[in-house]
Amino acid sequence: MSFRLLVAAAAARRAGMSRVPGSDAPRHPALAARRGFAFTAPRLGGQTLVEKIAQRHAVGLGAGEAVRSGDFIAIRPRHVMTHDNTGAVIPKFNSIGATRLADPAQPVFALDHDIQNTGEKNQAKYRAIERFAQTHGSQFYPAGRGIAHQVLVEEGHAWPGAMVVGSDSHSNMYGGIGCLGTPVVRTDAAAIWATAQTWWQAPPVARVELRGALAPGVVGKDVIVALCALFARDEVLNHAVEFAGDGVRGLPVEDRLAIANMTTEWGALAGLFAVDDVTLRWYDARARDTRSPAVTPAAVAALRASVEAEPSRWAPDGDAVYAKHLWLDLGSLTPHVSGPDTVKAATPLAALEPQHVAINKAYIVSCVNSRAKDLREAADVIRAAQRARPGAPVRAAPGVAWYVAAASSQVMADAQASGDWQVLIDAGARTLPPGCGPCIGLGVGLLEDGEVGISATNRNYKGRMGSKKAHTYLASPAVVAASAIQGYICSPATAIRGAADTAATTAPSVRYGIEDAAPQARDASSAAGDAIRGFPAALEGRLVFLPADNLNTDGIYPGKYTYQDDITREQMKQIVMENYDPEFSRLIQPGDV
Repeated sequence: MSFRLLVAAAAARRAGMSRVPGSDAPRHPALAARRGFAFTAPRLGGQTLVEKIAQRHAVGLGAGEAVRSGDFIAIRPRHVMTHDNTGAVIPKFNSIGATRLADPAQPVFALDHDIQNTGEKNQAKYRAIERFAQTHGSQFYPAGRGIAHQVLVEEGHAWPGAMVVGSDSHSNMYGGIGCLGTPVVRTDAAAIWATAQTWWQAPPVARVELRGALAPGVVGKDVIVALCALFARDEVLNHAVEFAGDGVRGLPVEDRLAIANMTTEWGALAGLFAVDDVTLRWYDARARDTRSPAVTPAAVAALRASVEAEPSRWAPDGDAVYAKHLWLDLGSLTPHVSGPDTVKAATPLAALEPQHVAINKAYIVSCVNSRAKDLREAADVIRAAQRARPGAPVRAAPGVAWYVAAASSQVMADAQASGDWQVLIDAGARTLPPGCGPCIGLGVGLLEDGEVGISATNRNYKGRMGSKKAHTYLASPAVVAASAIQGYICSPATAIRGAADTAATTAPSVRYGIEDAAPQARDASSAAGDAIRGFPAALEGRLVFLPADNLNTDGIYPGKYTYQDDITREQMKQIVMENYDPEFSRLIQPGDV
């Protein structure tokens, strides 16, 4: 049993469970061993919204115990999502002796990553996942329904005030609707299937104050791209982020979802917006859409009634204690472009455009920026260019391949009904099915050696979207559309005119800042309990140092391999770190650390 399963078993014991539900297998020693959980001592100040939601999903808290940052707790999330990696979670579930799901309504399965792969091996995996869901009575969404995160929001599985976890790093996205979303690894997912709960350490919480209002043409993608670059020294690494300030009121839910989604790339474990009238009006509109049976007028009315009757439940306390306080003046922000090849660097579009960075491929795909609003903003660039240049064709520039995929089948239907989808097709966009595709480096349209791409996705790490010898920039859907028709990275205004403005432009300075909170005193009597039996106190071996700044997950283990469920340890050894150093596997020796 892995370390994470040992701790998950300890979480189950805290709730009074002595074995995996539904299993007749001999009890693993970890389930019998004693394990304590650490809680911080009482302290001055109220709770953050993250702490409040986590407390409502905590299991086994004693009288008077309040969840605080740093606490190890057992949680029972509303849902746990797995996608294509369900195929890898199933054997982990079986390996702990489980035979049935503790709560069949809790898991949600949605196939979205490798849906362009029609090979028999992948299709057999998809059929096995569907059979597993049917056998256990859990919710299943087939390939083509959409990207899991978007589907969970549309179908009401991710719900305001709830805690939902997913075996995918972009589970942070649920925070855009006031749902505490956070990722778990596959082993944790298996433990939740078996016990309905797992362990979680409440992270430190950073308050990010958004001040003022965005100028026309500046969107949520620009906000998070700028935040990732302005605060690029791990200021929010392993934190939960709560967005606040008067600027939040002007952000539509679609922009909030985009911002929360990319808090993952910022290094955060969660990105959360409090529920407000903007959220409620968005749900009012969703309730009128009969395609999502769980998002009903009655459910939304109950949500609104709770928000109005219990305001303290839906907001942080006035004296909540935060690890740090960051702020950004939205009014000083202009469109930004991230990269190339890192989210920790971004350039104002006005400063980048004069460089005429030529592109080979353009993408409006992924869970961050392929909603109906995003597709409409891209189509509006085309429409405006057509009005400004009557009679002249407005299409992707020669040599530019432009790919578009909706975040879900519902989004695609909406874009088709509005005409936006056809506008993009007429402009030369090549459509892909609703799914992850090139964002994860799977399917058609990947970047090849020496190519440059601009994308409305969330990651531009080397090798992420194809060749590690390619370069990738990130931008908003409107900027991607403009760049696709001009052939180089440019503003929508330039694409609409058909040429750059010769007048010199200077991007204004972005105003932002950070204030570290005073450290909170902790009671020395607070203890973490005894160490888990069998876990080593120290590791010894030759230390291997990889001199690469900002090492990301795709550098450690390329994302395109993570959905090959039958890959062996020997094969893993050959590909680990290949995006940063193809010679890494040859240099490593047994016992290295």
